[in-house]
Amino acid sequence: MHDFGLSIWGDDNFVIKDGKVALNYANNPSLLELTDKVREKGYKGPLLLRFPHLIKKQLFNLFGAFDETIKEFNYQGKFYAVFPLKVNQYPNFIHSLMKASSGYGYGLEAGSKAELIIAMSETPLGAPITVNGFKDMEMIALCFIAAKMGHNITVTIEGLGELETIIEVNEQFNKSSHIPVAPRIGMRIRLHSSGIGIWAKSGGYGSKFGLTATELLEAYELLKEYRLLDQLSMIHFHIGSQMNEIAPLKKALREAGNIYADLKNRGAASLSAINIGGGLAVEYSQHSGAQERNYSLKEFANDVVYLMQEVAKSKGIAEPDIFTESGRFIAASHSVLIAPVLELFSQEYHEKALRPKESNPPLVQELFDLYRLINRTNAREYLHDALDHMESILTLFDLGYVDLEDRSNTEILVNLIIKKAIELLKNDDADELHRLQNRIQEKYLVNFSAFQSLPDFWGLAQNFPVMPLDRLDTKPTLPASIWDITCDSDGEIGFNPKLPLHLHDIDVEEEEYFLAFFLAGAYQEVLGMKHNLFTHPTEVVIDFDAKGNPQLNNLIAAQNLIDILDDLDYDTNTMGNSLKLKLEDSVLIKEEEKRELLGKLYLYLSENSYLKTIQAIKETNK
Repeated sequence: MHDFGLSIWGDDNFVIKDGKVALNYANNPSLLELTDKVREKGYKGPLLLRFPHLIKKQLFNLFGAFDETIKEFNYQGKFYAVFPLKVNQYPNFIHSLMKASSGYGYGLEAGSKAELIIAMSETPLGAPITVNGFKDMEMIALCFIAAKMGHNITVTIEGLGELETIIEVNEQFNKSSHIPVAPRIGMRIRLHSSGIGIWAKSGGYGSKFGLTATELLEAYELLKEYRLLDQLSMIHFHIGSQMNEIAPLKKALREAGNIYADLKNRGAASLSAINIGGGLAVEYSQHSGAQERNYSLKEFANDVVYLMQEVAKSKGIAEPDIFTESGRFIAASHSVLIAPVLELFSQEYHEKALRPKESNPPLVQELFDLYRLINRTNAREYLHDALDHMESILTLFDLGYVDLEDRSNTEILVNLIIKKAIELLKNDDADELHRLQNRIQEKYLVNFSAFQSLPDFWGLAQNFPVMPLDRLDTKPTLPASIWDITCDSDGEIGFNPKLPLHLHDIDVEEEEYFLAFFLAGAYQEVLGMKHNLFTHPTEVVIDFDAKGNPQLNNLIAAQNLIDILDDLDYDTNTMGNSLKLKLEDSVLIKEEEKRELLGKLYLYLSENSYLKTIQAIKETNK
């Protein structure tokens, strides 16, 4: 059985059952079963399956780890967490998140006015809201309105100008107020300590956000002068997303802890919390020895609590409450992208396509003989010979000594020999065979857009676990490159010999083959772009009834062509009329055909941009 590294990245969320990948939950439905249920409703393109129970699991793990550590260390501060909306603002996720977080006092973090409106409407009163990022007067005014609603909201100052705006808005809102109300104030500090990896620039003196030591002192004096020091409740820092090592965080915690203690001892009596930002990493690797995270959740919690306790003891202050904004950890695992394979490009190479001559060139004739005579004993030798012959024949073609039929026969025969050799030697784990296999990559055309559904792969070379939904009891033998359906050469997950992905040799004209992309629930949807005007996949929330049976809820179909064009501000009514007039005025179409073609045109406009699989076309034509 081949598990595609499930034991490394899966976190016991999925199991392999009867050769299929299944949920390790309730009645263990297979992802193929769930996919088929959605497709039975007529949705044939890529699918995004959301699993709220996995959101709940991550919340349980996060709060459980900190609660356990706080108890072990007899730590006097409390643990709080908020979800940064920039990670995933989609309603199907947010509604599931807030439902799953009931009882945890879990809140939301906003970095824009629109996100702040989501936070104000979705966060229960009493649960924390934090507001980060650059802010103008209107955004700060919204924070005051939230505070007057009764929200537990903290505005994080990113610069002295924002504090001056807070002072001005406070004057406006509370000048004649019977009971003055203002949001809590946090100060984001620009640490000397930097992060590590792609997002290292989130920390350090060159970072985009935060107050320097000089600005912190000026901010403290301003708060004191305008009688807002009692509103200062939080110190905030962030050293980067997806921290793959724990050491930079430990260094940052010491630095931030000392800044917190200095302000506390200076007279900031209401200062009570330190917000360590996000960064808790997710394990994306499918290969042992290539893990992306060198620490556990327990180690993360232990280090944060221990270091905050040590600073508090050494500085003689009360132990602060601890906030985290670990969005990736909460969201990544909750969704799975599933897309059908449309084509294997080598499948055009079959015996029926051969064009043998009465007299073939010697090297081409040798390839015919190699294919006819190959067996398990000579497979490795014949494979070597075939690859060598191909290079020689291609050189001869460039020099004009063989023709196009010879070249075509060569390509087909070498491909057939490779497949036959791999099949004959599939139980042989020799390193040389792996090297030979890796030289020949099967190209899988998959019905999705990497730019829309996996933008971090395209933009940051972030790997995501990939595996087929079934045939897991059969050894995959083909080194796989995955091509999306955009007309962009960057829309490819190329084969990496150091992190190899092998898939099955299947005939998509006879049977369907689905690939699943995991850990796609953080950032991918909100960063996805309409490259080539491919829309979001059809999405569905998978809930479970009391008997453990899966229920398909809140299905949102992929946008049709008209909706996509409308999003780009095309006047789709004018566009539709133009198409209709051009068709009706065409002299190339018989009058009796125009009505039929117009009907087809409107039908196609009501569908999305994703391609129809051969199986879907067969079903349509039944």
